[in-house]
Amino acid sequence: MEKTIIVNAKSKTYNIEIIDHGLKKLREKVQTVWSPRKVAVITDENVGPLYANQVQRQLNAGGFVVEVLTVPAGESSKSWMNLEKIIQQLAEKHFGRQDGILALGGGVVGDLAGLAASIYLRGIALIQLPTSLLAQVDSSVGGKTAIDLAAGKNLVGTFYQPDLVLIDPTVLLTLKSRCLVEGYGEIVKCAALVGGDFWQLTGQIKSPQAIMRNANALIEASVRFKAQIVAADETETRRRQLLNLGHTLGHAVEQAAGGRLFHGEAVAIGLYQLSRLFEQKKLTAVGVTEQISTRLQAVGLPLSDDELGTTDFYRALKHDKKIKQQQLTMIYLKKIGQPEFYCYPIKQVIGWLQQELSQKKS
Repeated sequence: MEKTIIVNAKSKTYNIEIIDHGLKKLREKVQTVWSPRKVAVITDENVGPLYANQVQRQLNAGGFVVEVLTVPAGESSKSWMNLEKIIQQLAEKHFGRQDGILALGGGVVGDLAGLAASIYLRGIALIQLPTSLLAQVDSSVGGKTAIDLAAGKNLVGTFYQPDLVLIDPTVLLTLKSRCLVEGYGEIVKCAALVGGDFWQLTGQIKSPQAIMRNANALIEASVRFKAQIVAADETETRRRQLLNLGHTLGHAVEQAAGGRLFHGEAVAIGLYQLSRLFEQKKLTAVGVTEQISTRLQAVGLPLSDDELGTTDFYRALKHDKKIKQQQLTMIYLKKIGQPEFYCYPIKQVIGWLQQELSQKKS
C-alpha cells in the first residue's frame, strides 16, 4: 500500500506518505524534499536500537551526513532540560540553517524534535517519521510541537509544519500491545467526529489484533480527516479545536496520574466520561456513550481512573490551554459525526464536574 495525503496548511504545503515498509524508501522520499545536508536524527532509547542504524544507512546513501541524538523514552523527556540539551548538541555539531532534523519515534520525540527544529536558528527543516500508532494518526500531523511544564501538558510549544511525514504501518509490529491500543483511543475520537464509514469501521474492531489488521485503513482515515482540519485552521483559532474532543478531561487525568496512564488511554477516559456527562445533560443523543464505550472496551482501553475528580485532576484542569477569559471551551458530540462547542466559566464547569464525578464514585 502507498497513499499520499497532501496537507495544504496556510504556512506550507507538504505530503504525508503512508507506505508499507516505507523505511526502505526513506532515502527516495527524503530526496524529494531535501538536498544533501547534515541531518540530526532525534530518537529515544526504545526506538533508536530498532531503527536508527537503518535510517542512518538510508540517509548516508543519499549523501546526507547524519548525527543520531538520543533522549530517554517517556513523557518526561518533553522538558526544558532535554530541549536545551538537543539545541546545545546541534550548536556544538555546527548545524546551520540549511540543515535539518528528522524525528524518529513516537509523539514525545516528535513534539520535542519539532520544537527544537522550530526555534534553533529561528527554524530549520523538519521531517517526521512516527513509529507509534498514536504519533502516526495524531501528533506527527499538523505541526503542533511542545514540551510539558509542571503545571500541565504541552504548555510551551509552537506551530511548525514539517517538510514531509513518512508513515510506515509495518513498524507497528514491534509495538507492545498496550502501546498499539493507546493509539486506537485517538482513532476512536477521530471516528466519532467524522461519523459515517469511518465510525462503522471502528465498530468492526473487536481486539488489539484487529487494530493491526486494519491499521492502514484506520491510519488513512484519521490522517485524511486531520489534514482537512489543519488546512482549514492551522493555528487552532476555531475548527481545529474539534480535535480536542476527549482531551479536556483526558489531559487533566493524564497529568494527575503522573505518567501511569498513556496519552491515548487518558483520551479514551476523557472521551467516554465527557460523553456520559453530556448525555446526562441531554446535549448528547441517547446511546452515543454506549457506542463509544463498546469500541473502547473491545480493545481494553479504560473508561475511568482513580485520579478522575481528585485535587490534582482539578489543578491540572485549571491550566487547560483552552481557557480564555476564565471560559473553558469543551467539545462534545450532539451525535456521532456532529461535534459541537460548549463554552462555560471554568469555575462553574469545575463545580459541575465535582458534583457529577463524586456521584459516580459514590
